[in-house]
Amino acid sequence: MTRHAVLGAGPVGRAIVNSLAQRQIDAIVITRSGTDVPGARAVKVDARDRNALATVLAGADVVYQASQPEYHRWPQEFPALQASVVNAAKRSGSTLVAVDNLYGYAPNTEPLTEDLPQSSTTRKGRTRADMWRALEAEWRAGNLKVTSGRASDFFGPFALGSQVGERFFGTLLAGKKAETFGNPNAVHSYTNVVDFGEALVRLALDERSLGRAWHVPNAPAVTNAEFLARAAAIVGVEAKSVKRTAFQLRLAGLFVPPAREVIEMLYEFEHDFVIDHSAYAAVFGDHATPLDESLAVTIDWFRQHQGQ
Repeated sequence: MTRHAVLGAGPVGRAIVNSLAQRQIDAIVITRSGTDVPGARAVKVDARDRNALATVLAGADVVYQASQPEYHRWPQEFPALQASVVNAAKRSGSTLVAVDNLYGYAPNTEPLTEDLPQSSTTRKGRTRADMWRALEAEWRAGNLKVTSGRASDFFGPFALGSQVGERFFGTLLAGKKAETFGNPNAVHSYTNVVDFGEALVRLALDERSLGRAWHVPNAPAVTNAEFLARAAAIVGVEAKSVKRTAFQLRLAGLFVPPAREVIEMLYEFEHDFVIDHSAYAAVFGDHATPLDESLAVTIDWFRQHQGQ
């Protein structure tokens, strides 16, 4: 029986489980707290514990690395976490599917493609780039079957902490101003987390994915202002927002450390940030959900979970 293991029960991990369940693929979800995710069996293990993780992953066909440290602890903790997962995947002979983003690229106003160098100079960008290079080295040495799916800023069910998460959709539903960043007229690619999960499963099930990273499908890019306007129209409210500046985030970071980590990534919203996923689409299909449909599902989820 095919057995897939998902590390992490956040929005991406849950989206992966949903896509696996649709295929009737057996899955376990591994977290430190033993979080229950419908459609999978919960397993309580700290992924940083190499031996414990290797024991749990023994016999797994695919491992999805969808766990991460706290946002402000990436440089200190993320590489070691990945090393533990790589060790376990190598010992079990599993295919490793790394959940990745676009931080590794340097600022670029042209559409981003996978062949661009991972030359970011930000703290989190360097961390992401170094982690991918480590995976690539394992693949080239013949030690690991690995692929990676890269997404832009994502939104959707359970995506509370996203740049377009609770402080965006939740405040709109409360009749308040949505929290926004950057230039409202800059064009931006937003990733539906449901599409992200589906893409990661497609990568896992097709060996043509191995040895490289792929940009997962996104609906056509829109301006930040249009994204807000479309969401507000579905909610049925006026498209009002409050723009968070670097100064405000720096002050907030005195009390909430992850807030200050947003500052170095603001360039993504100040200038056009468009993702080219044509390489993925040519091999695995373009299954990006239309933006208005994705927004409606997201808003419905937030409406149902408000106050919980």
